[in-house]
Amino acid sequence: MVQDAIRTALIILGLPFTIYGVYYVIIGVMGLFKSKEYPQAPPQKKFAAVIAARNEAGVVGNLIDSLKEQHYPKELYDIYVLPNNCTDNTEEVALAHGAKTFHCSSAVHSKGGALEEFFDDTFAHNDIYDGFCIFDADNLVQQDFFQAMNNAMCAGVEIGQGYRESKNPKTSWVSGCQTIFYYTVNRFINQARQNVGLSAALNGTGFMVSAKVLKKDNSGFRTFSLTEDIEFTTQNIIKGQYVSWVPDARTYDEHPIDFKTSWKQRKRWSTGTIQCFSYYTPKLWQSFKETHRFGCIDMILYLSAPLLQVISTIYSFVSFIIIMMISINLQIPQTQNYLSIAGSAVGILLTIQFTHWLVRHEHHKNSSVKTSSYFTWWFFIVSWTVINFACILKPLTTWEPIAHTESFTLSQLKSNLQIENSSN
Repeated sequence: MVQDAIRTALIILGLPFTIYGVYYVIIGVMGLFKSKEYPQAPPQKKFAAVIAARNEAGVVGNLIDSLKEQHYPKELYDIYVLPNNCTDNTEEVALAHGAKTFHCSSAVHSKGGALEEFFDDTFAHNDIYDGFCIFDADNLVQQDFFQAMNNAMCAGVEIGQGYRESKNPKTSWVSGCQTIFYYTVNRFINQARQNVGLSAALNGTGFMVSAKVLKKDNSGFRTFSLTEDIEFTTQNIIKGQYVSWVPDARTYDEHPIDFKTSWKQRKRWSTGTIQCFSYYTPKLWQSFKETHRFGCIDMILYLSAPLLQVISTIYSFVSFIIIMMISINLQIPQTQNYLSIAGSAVGILLTIQFTHWLVRHEHHKNSSVKTSSYFTWWFFIVSWTVINFACILKPLTTWEPIAHTESFTLSQLKSNLQIENSSN
């Protein structure tokens, strides 16, 4: 019958999305296993903490103070702030808190541009560092961050991504949802991939890259997209250099507290990912053909996520309409359509259960995240599909900074966490 042929065709068309989903489930399950531990090593690697800052006077001082409190020999690290396009007193605050500053001599339009010029100048005039740790100005850094990266480097790690924790998981439902999102990234992308021998992904902040990698072939740090972290990850996977997961190196990051800001930030991420997919997929495929490293294929799948999410959403919507029309025209009971609607409701309930479980699995009490975030997580994820649609139709063309307002010290953050734990 015609309707049977149509249903079969829809199943066949949906098969790639099913395979894609199954692949990510299999990889994700590996994140439930214990991550690799790096042997304790005596402090020996010299680091530069690098902070690109645009109008960050309200928060950069607290970051510098947290870096100065590191349990690591002071002579083995320096702190650099890269003020760019500032209209406030970011530089004055940085100097007052004891950081060094670096001025970009050319016009800088993104974080990646500031990092590129800093590294080029450092290797030309001050080549004394073994590794560079990159932070955003709103971060607070756990006191053993440098020691954890030292351990990883002594074990052979050349690029390491640390654990991205949240400064403000209870401020709003948006910051709570973004906190849960990064718990998902930490566990089911970075830890999972490391456990199966694939590359983790840089998350924009709290990561380390060795001078050796940056100086190889005079490559430096050269990116063009709106997501310099994903692009740098991709560039190194093509070269056969994977990103390692270093969960003991912990950074507290400020997340957006309103939906408009989160939308703007995520639209930049999606645009940058699409840019990388378009530019680097042929290079990844060529590298795979030459080396047979599956990590190249895995990165293609990673970069294709925004496009596949949009295509699969269109497929699901069109399939639902077609099946519903067949049922109506042939007067077939619409049991399957009702089951689809019921399945969506069950899916929302499962996301609530999943988010509760994940927060506990990341060693936090459920009350540490805004309660409403557990019930709005599904909406937060669905909204990303709309963002991806918008990026395909009208991608961003400029890098826009995100304002940061959560200003408190590392000791205040720890105090709040202690109070919260004692009250539960």
